Amino acid sequence: MNKDVHFNSTFEPALVQEMHQFGEIKNFKEGDIIIDYGKYIRMMPLIIKGTIKVLRKDENDKEILLYYLSSNESCSMAYSCCVEAKKSEVKAVAEEDVELLAIPHIKLDEWLCRYPSWKNYIMRSFNERFLELLKSIESIAFHKLDERLIDYLKEKQRLSGSAVVKASHHIIADELATSRVVVSRLLKQLENDGKLILYRNEIKLMNGFN
Repeated sequence: MNKDVHFNSTFEPALVQEMHQFGEIKNFKEGDIIIDYGKYIRMMPLIIKGTIKVLRKDENDKEILLYYLSSNESCSMAYSCCVEAKKSEVKAVAEEDVELLAIPHIKLDEWLCRYPSWKNYIMRSFNERFLELLKSIESIAFHKLDERLIDYLKEKQRLSGSAVVKASHHIIADELATSRVVVSRLLKQLENDGKLILYRNEIKLMNGFN
């Protein structure tokens, strides 16, 4: 895929040229681990196609979903780890087949000084991820689980552009930091209400799902 399709409208032509020169196109299959806990990160991913989910472990080693990343977005935590040369505290997993541009860590600070569009992109990325984290904290702290489940399914639908959400009850439970039994009960109630149809590892959202 041509990187220019995604980046010409965001970055200066000279920066896009350097992206061609120094960046590397990488492809990942659904379920592949792109960034893992405790590993040094030598590149910052800019997503060209697909969706990545970013997770973090709590004090009990239970994984919690932090946010999703899609086309033309990047992981601010990866940027921070690259610049500070520290080990990752998050895991990034391909939610579906992913194509990304891997930016080498040695270019991150250099571009920050040379290209205003890169500085704006990084600052905007940090701000967007921060707001998403605040939204996640608010959801966990103040919203009931059934509301969080509905919001989760809506976000999956928005990212995929499809009314069919591909996820097992176990995966949903893990990402919402709850039990599979509770998720299955809530999904069955939504099915009884005519909001969705349950299949094996798939959920079809009906028109007007809310």
